[in-house]
Amino acid sequence: MAEPIVELQNVNIYQSGTLILGNVNIVVNKAEFVYLVGKTGTGKSSLLKTMYGDLTMREGEGTVAGFNLREMTWKKVPYLRRNLGVVFQDFQLLTDRNVIDNLKFVLKATGWKDEKLMTEKINDVLDKVGLKSKGFKMPYEMSGGEQQRVDIARALLNSPKLILADEPTGNLDPETSDEIMQLLFQISKEYGTTVIMATHDYRVVNKYPARTIRTEKGRVFDNATISVL
Repeated sequence: MAEPIVELQNVNIYQSGTLILGNVNIVVNKAEFVYLVGKTGTGKSSLLKTMYGDLTMREGEGTVAGFNLREMTWKKVPYLRRNLGVVFQDFQLLTDRNVIDNLKFVLKATGWKDEKLMTEKINDVLDKVGLKSKGFKMPYEMSGGEQQRVDIARALLNSPKLILADEPTGNLDPETSDEIMQLLFQISKEYGTTVIMATHDYRVVNKYPARTIRTEKGRVFDNATISVL
């Protein structure tokens, strides 16, 4: 039986008082891989920000990973995010410390205290993304693809039910993009993790087909074709 991870019903999404997306209805289930496509400024990032608690939901009903978005307060947001992994286009790694310390920083920030367990978890996620031998490297010593793998490893630290990826291949060449796409699909399949990926990269959407949700003219269209863009 399908297990919903994201459910949005009749949701209106605002940014600075302006309606960005109206009457949003989406259900995304466990282990699904979903693309979020649409032109710049059509609300893709606003939709993701609503899902990870960065934008307050004022109208409609929504749950993400079991959390009611209408009841979300700044105190509750960290608990929501412990159940999510967020992957950014620009990596957002701390440049003054190595990969292991980047990951340890996140674990400590989300309440981990046991050094042995933290080390085991870090080794586990680095292994999953193919970087087991790169833990002592500084971010600036790594390629863009390797930094994106670290970003994905960081997103996996708390064994999330859902990964929200905002343009994860946006700064990468086609070959490296393919490696990152294969990794994201593998994570979704092997660990039952839901992935929602916002992207402009229609080459990867065509090469790695999956359910596609499109934002356009203030609306959200499910199972959209991308040929009309």
